[in-house]
Amino acid sequence: MPKLSPELLSVLRCPVAGSALEQEGDELVTVGGPGDKLRYRIEDGIPLLLPPELLPAAAAAPADQHDAGQHGAAPRHAAE
Repeated sequence: MPKLSPELLSVLRCPVAGSALEQEGDELVTVGGPGDKLRYRIEDGIPLLLPPELLPAAAAAPADQHDAGQHGAAPRHAAE
């Protein structure tokens, strides 16, 4: 598994705890803080920063729900 760039790691934060993350193999792991470390998978070089309980729902969502147009941004259209 290729390492994520230090620049990217410096801005990524755990979406649950807000703590910094470090790469351990094919996962990002929370740094510091009390309690158990939270882990997030890296797939094809892309960190999946979803809490573990939301991963099955994200995987089952239709592809068009992941389109930028679903989040308020103007949809991109192919040139005519």
